[in-house]
Amino acid sequence: MTYIADSERYGTMLYNRCGQSGLKLPAVSLGLWHNFGGIDPFERSRAMARRAFELGITHFDLANNYGPPYGSAEETFGQILRKDLAPYRDELVISTKAGWDMWPGPYGDFGSRKYLIASLDQSLKRMGLDYVDIFYHHRPDPQTPLEETMGALEQIVRSGKALYIGISSYPPEMTRRAVEILEDMGIHLLIHQPSYNILDRWVEDGLLDVLEQEEVGCIVFSPLAQGLLTDKYLKEIPPSSRAARPDTFLNREDVTEQVLRKVGCLNEIAQQRSQSMAQMAIAWVLRKPVITSAVFGASRVEQVEDIVAALNNLEWTEDELDVVESCLADST
Repeated sequence: MTYIADSERYGTMLYNRCGQSGLKLPAVSLGLWHNFGGIDPFERSRAMARRAFELGITHFDLANNYGPPYGSAEETFGQILRKDLAPYRDELVISTKAGWDMWPGPYGDFGSRKYLIASLDQSLKRMGLDYVDIFYHHRPDPQTPLEETMGALEQIVRSGKALYIGISSYPPEMTRRAVEILEDMGIHLLIHQPSYNILDRWVEDGLLDVLEQEEVGCIVFSPLAQGLLTDKYLKEIPPSSRAARPDTFLNREDVTEQVLRKVGCLNEIAQQRSQSMAQMAIAWVLRKPVITSAVFGASRVEQVEDIVAALNNLEWTEDELDVVESCLADST
């Protein structure tokens, strides 16, 4: 049966302009870091992507090594495009990245021109696309000259293989320098993708100021702290959670009693706001105007719906924000 998207899909979603550009992104974007790999049931991944689009989420965020195995999230998304979303390609913002390890040898990692251009060619082939909307350098490279990496991004835009370019996880001064290099080439850096959530606030130490000053958009990843800022960890580490598995970025030793106390305290604020913990965590990162969007992951359709519902209450009082700070200050 031919897929037909909900005609009301743009009725309730909030769209924010991305930095100094004409591009608007949905306030929440679907990330395919987890649960869209070759080891995951295709129909479940497909159902989440379709539901996201029906709720007005137009931005799907990928990277070359998302899976597992590497590359398989892009392959899965390529199948979803062919089966369902291809007629809506011009309504979608599809992003991918390169910068972490992807293939063996000296040319499949970090930020060389050779790696970035070859990786994007592979990503386009896996997804069956002629271009992506945003291509990111996924992390800083301490050895490759920044001019080379930014030059590769400039070449990618000039070639038509990406409409916009971004960076991820760059510190403040390197971000400012990247903006300057690209401006000299006649291209404005569209967007920066850093980690940011209630428990991880490194971007507040200068990076958000740089992005605001340089008029660069900001889309944050891990707004739910790899699931810590959900209902999963209110009492213990569930056997099915990321912290219980050995192949994730959230380790069991990260979920300390102190962290659980903070999460429990934050959950009380969420209840007072009539939100789930995840909804409150999304609303918290979106409280700053410089934040364009928050990339979230999901393992079920219901989680996609829960996150989108966060947009029903994005307002914060000063008292609520003060209570959040008091929860974080708890070290007993």
